[in-house]
Amino acid sequence: MKVLAIIPARFGSTRFPGKPLIDIAGKTLIQRVYEQCLKAENINKTVVATDDERILQHVQSFGGNAVMTSSTHPTGTDRCVEAYLNLEEKYDVILNIQGDEPFVDPQQINSLASIFSENKDAEIGTLAKLITDPAEIFDPKEAKIVFNDQKQVLYMSRSPIPYIKDLETKLWHTKFDFYKHIGIYGFREYTLLNISKMQQTNLEKVESLEQLRWLNTYKMYLGFTDIDTLSIDTPEDLREISKYL
Repeated sequence: MKVLAIIPARFGSTRFPGKPLIDIAGKTLIQRVYEQCLKAENINKTVVATDDERILQHVQSFGGNAVMTSSTHPTGTDRCVEAYLNLEEKYDVILNIQGDEPFVDPQQINSLASIFSENKDAEIGTLAKLITDPAEIFDPKEAKIVFNDQKQVLYMSRSPIPYIKDLETKLWHTKFDFYKHIGIYGFREYTLLNISKMQQTNLEKVESLEQLRWLNTYKMYLGFTDIDTLSIDTPEDLREISKYL
């Protein structure tokens, strides 16, 4: 099974312009993400998908692979589709690795890739983590995820799911293991090429979760992790990264 990792990296972030090129203890954000991907044994090739010549040249300067893509893509997934087509290479599975998580764990990437070798029915793969802070169950920024005994995703929501009847919400975590979504994805080649052509669903629009569009058609399976990834969305997030270092 040939596996490609694509790291979407656009320059014009609304909240943090130029984010991929910020310095984190001597290395840029995008270089740190790239090097974490290289440590994953299950990956055959890693490439950055960008819309900016500065990012392209920087990745090439440290020996990385990069391709140019349009600046008009609405999501990182759409950018991955164009990058894959531009490569003109054949892969069985394509991973979408977030370009704003400088310390994504290589074992998380390996776990994501392994979903497809372990389960022939898996058309999309992603990761979940057990929620250990009860407040996260009710945090709309965290997408909660429910799945069956075969680890197939049934639904994702910003609301607490499942709802526990006849119990105070402050006790919910004592009666059920809630899981949150960790936002890296894997796709069979045909799945990746098809999802960009799919129309948005009402569920996707109201929840603002593109995964709900995919679940309408494709089987998504889970890997599990006990690691919380650190992402950089705003300049303030750099302070948390400094604590981590």
